[in-house]
Amino acid sequence: MEIICSIDKQFSDQIAALLKPPPRHEVQKYFEELLATRQCRRLKVKPTAYHGKGVYAETDFKESDLVLKDQILAGAQHSSNKVDCLVCSYCFCFIGSIELQIGRKLYLEQLGVSPSRESHMQKDCYNSGSSVGEDDSDVEDQQVSGECASSPSKDKIPLPKDVVESLFNGEMQLPYSEKFPLPPIVSCPGGCKEHYYCSKSCSEADWESFHSLLCTGEGSKSLSTKALLKFMEHANDTNDIFLLAAKVISFTILRHRKLKESRHEGKGKQVISESRDFSLLLEAWKPVSMGYKRRWWDCIALPGDVDGSDEASFRMQIKELAFTVIFLVCIIQSLQLLKAAIFDEECKPLLSLEMYGHIIGMFELNNLDLVVESPVEDYFLYIDDLPLPGKEEAEQTTKPILDALGDDYSICCQGTAFFPLQSCMNHSCRPNAKAFKREEDRDGQATIIALQPIAKGEEITISYIDEDLPFEERQALLADYGFRCRCSKCLEEA
Repeated sequence: MEIICSIDKQFSDQIAALLKPPPRHEVQKYFEELLATRQCRRLKVKPTAYHGKGVYAETDFKESDLVLKDQILAGAQHSSNKVDCLVCSYCFCFIGSIELQIGRKLYLEQLGVSPSRESHMQKDCYNSGSSVGEDDSDVEDQQVSGECASSPSKDKIPLPKDVVESLFNGEMQLPYSEKFPLPPIVSCPGGCKEHYYCSKSCSEADWESFHSLLCTGEGSKSLSTKALLKFMEHANDTNDIFLLAAKVISFTILRHRKLKESRHEGKGKQVISESRDFSLLLEAWKPVSMGYKRRWWDCIALPGDVDGSDEASFRMQIKELAFTVIFLVCIIQSLQLLKAAIFDEECKPLLSLEMYGHIIGMFELNNLDLVVESPVEDYFLYIDDLPLPGKEEAEQTTKPILDALGDDYSICCQGTAFFPLQSCMNHSCRPNAKAFKREEDRDGQATIIALQPIAKGEEITISYIDEDLPFEERQALLADYGFRCRCSKCLEEA
């Protein structure tokens, strides 16, 4: 019994050590190194008065200036979006050709493979609402700039099967499509038929960082591709945030193995002590440790105590509690399947329910919508802007295709991702910056643009919610993130 208790305590101590916020000097050093690799280096991450850390300007920014382009630590395309868009599984840029993008979509639709037109999150066990840094107003802005916009509603007119197949197989070239070249397709090195890339470098980076453990092909390094397939099916049927959690765990396991190999080099079969082994796991976990975390089931702000006579409020409270229980069951099922697929004894704490809940909570609190504009929309807009008679000649070919695509011709790549630097940006109901994709931003990186002039030394803030809502509604929404807003707008309206 003493041995079992000792093991349990050691295990819980390891989990606590992984969840403990890193010291401030480590945080600053990590983000200084990270900023050196980003496109915009005029920023600094440092402690704030009310939040753990924030992002500050190291120089003056003008309105509309690019503040930051941040690379994804872990991201995933929504499963319901994969029929519409073929993108690189690492950087999320569109790949293949305009013809393939169109032909593949129409071909899959003719086979009966069609994404649900319902909101992606509506099918999840719990509708968690907006992600940090990407609210409804941002979605509207993206549509104004041409992203994810649709033509007026109209019925689709199917294309002949042979035309669809000729597009899909690359036998048919559309007029002027050469003006919209896309990177050639690179297959997954593990042989799965689910992941494709824009280059060998993206393929290798994804394999080394995540995919070698999550690949369902013959070259997979997972323990069981059967369990992995069940895990992915469960995630697609419930909440694909589980796929992001799996990526983070795989990322850490693979980093741990690399660190261990590096330490073993030149030491033969020398045995490393258990404590030193755990220090390797802490080091492997470091990039993820920088993200703010709470257990998922603690991230939901349930209604407070209500008067028993208020039946509507009481029923709402019961409904919220039921959603929490349902999602907790989903988490447990997901974790069991993931453990069967990629379990690593030396990284065992990562696959505990406590850690899994915190990782999912981190995504709920910090994620940004991943949006990449479709080049297919650009192509049809180009045709529409052609002068006569070239436009009429081109539309003899393109109009039937556009009629077959209907409202779906311009669907962009959509997903969710965690960005390490963007996640450090705190909320303000009067933000001075926002997430916004420009015309030239054609991959999954987060792009932060100044909304107004920002002075050197000033904190850079974004809005996690719709800042135009009334004060009490804003505070209620922000309660999900675990804080009461003290920005200048809220102080004025309190």
